[in-house]
Amino acid sequence: MFNKVLVANRGEIALRIIRACQELGIRSVAVYSDADAQAPHVREADEAVNIGPAPSSESYLKGDRIVEVAKAVGAEAIHPGYGFLSEREWFARLVRDSGLVFIGPPAEAIAAMGSKTSARQLAIKAGVPVVPGTTEALRDAEEAAEVAASFGYPVLLKAAAGGGGKGMRVVREAKELAAALDSARREAKNAFGDDAVYVEKYIEGPRHVEIQVLADQHGTVLSLGERECSVQRRHQKMIEEAPSVAVSPELRRRMGATAVAAARAAGYVNAGTCEFLLDRNGDFYFLEMNTRLQVEHPVTELVTGVDIVQWQIRIAAGERLPFPAELSPRGWAIECRITSEDPANAFLPSTGRIEHLHLPGGPGVRWDGGIELGSTVGLHYDPMLAKLIVWGVTREHAVARMHRALRELTIVGIETSREFHLRVMEDAEFQRGDIEIQWLERRLPDLVAPRAPRAGIRAAAIAAALLADRDRHTRRTGPSATNGAGVFAAQGGSAAPDASASPGAPSANPWVLAARREGLR
Repeated sequence: MFNKVLVANRGEIALRIIRACQELGIRSVAVYSDADAQAPHVREADEAVNIGPAPSSESYLKGDRIVEVAKAVGAEAIHPGYGFLSEREWFARLVRDSGLVFIGPPAEAIAAMGSKTSARQLAIKAGVPVVPGTTEALRDAEEAAEVAASFGYPVLLKAAAGGGGKGMRVVREAKELAAALDSARREAKNAFGDDAVYVEKYIEGPRHVEIQVLADQHGTVLSLGERECSVQRRHQKMIEEAPSVAVSPELRRRMGATAVAAARAAGYVNAGTCEFLLDRNGDFYFLEMNTRLQVEHPVTELVTGVDIVQWQIRIAAGERLPFPAELSPRGWAIECRITSEDPANAFLPSTGRIEHLHLPGGPGVRWDGGIELGSTVGLHYDPMLAKLIVWGVTREHAVARMHRALRELTIVGIETSREFHLRVMEDAEFQRGDIEIQWLERRLPDLVAPRAPRAGIRAAAIAAALLADRDRHTRRTGPSATNGAGVFAAQGGSAAPDASASPGAPSANPWVLAARREGLR
């Protein structure tokens, strides 16, 4: 086993890896940018080294600097987490060539699965079903039109490199194809430095189901079951769960065997994920393989009892996997990604200081977070603040537990996705598991619409506004009365006095106006 591991990441995933190291008796080294000098992962590590300014291009993406630091502090291995350098073949190779261990797959496997076109070629050779499409990048719009016509519309243009929905365009008519191809290429070039785009048949209304695999250095490759990842916005996952309501034990076995075959074809070692589309007929198609730890790995951990991060480290150190060939899920787990975004305002990023933070607790609740009271949230990095994960005996139990946990969660100082997630848990279709990858886009207007105030809050707000309004009139005519604003403040809200109102003018406070409409004054 390693004595010291450098964690080449930040935020919640850096903290997650550091905790895994602590439990394994391994010393951890954190790296951080100027913006993260006070971050929790810096404090929790045994050592911490500044690697540059706030922009990731000058810090967390400086692979040569990170390797230099690892060698200087005597680390034997580097864990890249997810994002940043985790799927960069050149970085894995650099780590290996520097005499260190990359806690992840071999550079060759990253290269093989890093391009979606090469991954499709490998999958086809391994007998893995893929969506009909090209196995090479498109040369031009003319070729794209010819291929699309052979499949029939709609079709999907996809960047060969990268992920996260970048460089993807759904094309429903031939006249849209040329412009969509140009747009996809530009976006792919900007995001990944590679404008290669291929085309495949677009499947209407599928689910996004993925299989977690673990592979050791001794030839064992295991499936840890599926995750349902269909709640997506613009191809970005927002809620994940394990298992999936759409996957039977027999389908789980077939999908797991397919994922294992794909991993073997790539010479895969360590943790990875095969992503599939599952159509309404129960047919599934290989999409791609993520050659890293997934954001949503905790839901698999909770239903299998396998600590995936620790086993990443153990595998990299040469240990054998001890698990049986088949692991059946126990109970149900759900994960909500808590982000610094404003759902009511087109999910625009929100920045600021965490002024108040109350975390949920109780049975079956897990918080994987990278923030704390006083943390400053900026625009330099991904907006994900934390992951809230729950486990329940049944899906119904897990949904109810997540709803309770979200109600307990309080973050003051920035806008977050908490309310959005709460609304999803209350949605009847979601509660039934009646979801697919277009579900969220269809339901989003209702899920982000302003809520009508709850009766109790409305009554308290009206009472506070009346008292505050009386207070203003009293100050104009005589001694000060009781401060009514404090009444509502004590109940978790704030009165909104009309400071601009002229003496004797009717109040513009909306709660006062509501009270007058309802005959409460």
